[in-house]
Amino acid sequence: MAGDTLLAVILGLIDFLLFLSGALSEGGLQPQPWFVVIPVDALMVAPLAFRRKSPLWSAYAILLISVAHTTLQLGISGVAALAMSLYTIVVYVGRKQGLIYLGALIVLNTVQMLTDQSSTWFGETLFTLFGLALCWTLGEFVGARRAYDEEVEARLHLLETERDQATRIAVAEERGRIARELHDVVAHSVSVMVVQADGASLALPTNPDLAGRALQTISETGRGALGELRRLLDVLRNDDGDGEPRVPQPDASALAELTERMRAAGVPVELEVDDDLADLPAGVSLGLYRIVQESLTNTLKHAGTGARAEVRVRRNGETVEVLVLDDGAGRAKQLEGASAHAGSSKKTPRLAVAGGNGLIGMRERANVYGGTLEVGPAPAGGWQVRAVLPVRLAP
Repeated sequence: MAGDTLLAVILGLIDFLLFLSGALSEGGLQPQPWFVVIPVDALMVAPLAFRRKSPLWSAYAILLISVAHTTLQLGISGVAALAMSLYTIVVYVGRKQGLIYLGALIVLNTVQMLTDQSSTWFGETLFTLFGLALCWTLGEFVGARRAYDEEVEARLHLLETERDQATRIAVAEERGRIARELHDVVAHSVSVMVVQADGASLALPTNPDLAGRALQTISETGRGALGELRRLLDVLRNDDGDGEPRVPQPDASALAELTERMRAAGVPVELEVDDDLADLPAGVSLGLYRIVQESLTNTLKHAGTGARAEVRVRRNGETVEVLVLDDGAGRAKQLEGASAHAGSSKKTPRLAVAGGNGLIGMRERANVYGGTLEVGPAPAGGWQVRAVLPVRLAP
């Protein structure tokens, strides 16, 4: 309102100066006394201060006061205020209200010209029409520019919202990845430690050496799990790269070490791995390792005592196949027996088998790289996990 108030003051001063110049030139005689001129001039320009805040109220107040101002011929502020009111309505309200106000102005000017019966009515009419057309055109241009600016601002706000949403999605995906990694680490390591602790407690009275080796395995597994947990939790911190270097993520080359740990935990594992896995993408290699780790952990937890496992990793051209089999009598055969007792089909759809976080994590790891995963009872008994991952990731 500061700029509009200044504009109103300037127009009022112009009318006041015209009044003074007329008074001086005519020896102090004026057709209207000062106590009429000054209040009407002030009322004429006062609504201009509110033309942006209340465009319609200001415009119609100016229209009403202009009748007295023009009739008394008190200066130019009436014409200027009417022109600015038309411009303001077109810019800030819209074309419909602008047309109504323009019609009111034309009617008012027509009535005034018929009443005055001036000899210069034709020139005044052309001047009025030209002025109204100019104000309307200027209002259309500024209104379109203002609408364009609002649209750009709205799009920028939408882009910022989408960027924030994309950031939240990325954070959620990263947290999901970390949760899967933590599940893999904790489930595997704790399962090994529990089995070794039970074995140590049973062997301690009769075979202290075997109990000692079990306790050593518990210690090594726990230290390894703590190291992996510390490294994964470091991802959640905003480190600047200082401090101790982080241990690389495991990959296909660490499968031999993984199977050795499982053998030490009491599950005989037979490993067959092709030699040409060194050039696998880092994500695919990590996913392969985690799928094998989760599968062997499930064997340790559910297959029962005396179960054996086989891990086969073969590369077939542009894909790598992972197959983990066990001959356990635990959860696998229970599910198979329940399925047969319920009268289901002979071949159970493996992808329909429900699972906890471990199976969900394996499926997500396979899907994220465009691979497939089949989990379910093996045809010859036991449990099997089969995953096929692409060697080359799609761009």
